[in-house]
Amino acid sequence: MKETMEILFGLFGGLAIFIYGMNLMSENLQKAAGDKMKSILALLTKNPVLGVLAGALTTAVLQSSSATTVMAIGFVSAGLMSLPQAISIIFGANIGTTMTAQIIAFKISDYIFLFIFLGFIISFVTKSEKVKSIGQTIFAFGLLFLGIETMGDVMKPLASSPVFTDLIGKVADIPVLGMLLGTVMTLVVQSSSATIAVLQNFASQAGPDGVTSIIGLAGALPILLGDNIGTTITALLASIGQSKDARRTAVAHYIFNISGSLVFIWFVKPYAALIQRISPQGPEVEVISRQIANAHTGWQKRPERIARSAVS
Repeated sequence: MKETMEILFGLFGGLAIFIYGMNLMSENLQKAAGDKMKSILALLTKNPVLGVLAGALTTAVLQSSSATTVMAIGFVSAGLMSLPQAISIIFGANIGTTMTAQIIAFKISDYIFLFIFLGFIISFVTKSEKVKSIGQTIFAFGLLFLGIETMGDVMKPLASSPVFTDLIGKVADIPVLGMLLGTVMTLVVQSSSATIAVLQNFASQAGPDGVTSIIGLAGALPILLGDNIGTTITALLASIGQSKDARRTAVAHYIFNISGSLVFIWFVKPYAALIQRISPQGPEVEVISRQIANAHTGWQKRPERIARSAVS
């Protein structure tokens, strides 16, 4: 019982540090580049493909697809952007959010406290608000990875628990169950980046054989699809009380993610095999985090192709 509580406290504590670091980084990046991002969005949304690129760039900089989506809904509600323009932005936001997973896949655990120290020093000694924001961004980046490292450390005992491995085995064998799990996790945490980080760390734990991943890429992909569904709740909440087109924008985001996930879930195994073929090779527990990031990026590239087809 005591060990279980320690694992839960460590997991939730690490998740809290991760989310706080991500929100702090997003907040300071918005202070430094928020107005510029709005200008880019307004300038590039005249063409669907450029709108997708603008949404991806904005999300990659702000490190929050929710912030980009809510911004687009706000523009539609204010009459500054049409519904098709907003949808192209949201498609781009889906691509941009994959940057977080790609960053997490890098193993920088040896430099976590260096980032935290440098960020603290920069933000503590400077008087310039812009430089202070840069320092706090570096500090938050370190916190983000500290949270990931904490979650990874407390998950290790779970890999040797027969009860837990049996449960994960059921999730891995039943894709719909994994998708539901991912959806609920993201609904609770309100951050797909956070739940994907948890998934990447958990998948990096070795199973009973000590070699292969406890869940494997094919078992992780349905959870990843569920994360994509759960993240749409932020846009739906933001659209409450807004104009008809603003609500339609949020609903379009929801329909796109859920329909795509329901279709794609039937192709999990061949897609997993493709990702494993094109990703870095090595022991599964060492490369699966990158494989999950690549699978997420490849999956979210669909909107760009749709936007191209929409150009008249």
